[in-house]
Amino acid sequence: MTYDPNGTDRRKFLQCMTWAGTAAVWTIVGGVPRARLIDGAEAATEGFHFVQISDSHLGFDKMANPHTTDTLKEALKDITALPQRPAFMIHTGDITHLSKPEQFDTAQQLMKVTNLTVYTVPGEHDVLGENGKSYLNRYGKGTQGDGWYSFDAGGVHFIGLVNVMGVGDGDLGALGHEQLEWMEDDVTHLSSSTPIVVMAHIPLWIVYKKWGWGTADGAQALSYLKRFGSVTVLNGHIHQIIQKVEGHVAFHTARATAFPQPAPGTAKAPGPMAVPPGKLRDYLGIARVSLVTSNGPLAIVDKPLAG
Repeated sequence: MTYDPNGTDRRKFLQCMTWAGTAAVWTIVGGVPRARLIDGAEAATEGFHFVQISDSHLGFDKMANPHTTDTLKEALKDITALPQRPAFMIHTGDITHLSKPEQFDTAQQLMKVTNLTVYTVPGEHDVLGENGKSYLNRYGKGTQGDGWYSFDAGGVHFIGLVNVMGVGDGDLGALGHEQLEWMEDDVTHLSSSTPIVVMAHIPLWIVYKKWGWGTADGAQALSYLKRFGSVTVLNGHIHQIIQKVEGHVAFHTARATAFPQPAPGTAKAPGPMAVPPGKLRDYLGIARVSLVTSNGPLAIVDKPLAG
């Protein structure tokens, strides 16, 4: 769904956001996203799959959620309870709130409970000061530049991008010339039938420019993927589920495990959003991503902590 803050699509978008407390499998049929509401027990258990979490903000302790460590623990517990063990886990940024070493240490210790390999990309809250030294000390091994990298698993080529360096409040994300050149070269050798998954913190498409919810040079990065038949872009940053399809590219932003943010244009500014008591876990959750067939779309199941 394309979000138009001034048109009827805005009403449709807000209606879709009322699904935030229910898991949904998303597939792309004829270029159109279709959702099937399910519960965790109905999730497909066959095929290659992995799990995504995002925006844990360890160290945040304000009213929107003063217990971010506890809600991360709940998300990780949900992962360990999945009916089929995921191949690995990805975290799409803002692991910490203030880039403190102790916050990174806590996150690493908590994520060990899953016994899964963890692939990460940084959020802007992970690279505060020293050009992201604390983040790179823990997650930068084998990466290039500010932490970008790629790997292959399950017949899928994964690309981890960094679009948060030097980003201030309200700024669009940016990849930069060096990273873009690396990405172009990285996919040159791949067959056009290879499914591609791109991971970045800030969405690569412009969700809402006024709030900096997008990447200024994201379109250039996506131009390198035009020849591929299956491209899925996974992001965090905006703390809510929004999907969009452009041709062969499916975009998906994930819930946070920390706190929700307002829908685009529905508040004066983005930021932690307090919700009624007892409802917080309806807005937090994890995503399970599956490749059921080698030439089909990836199916995404969003599971709230309250589910």
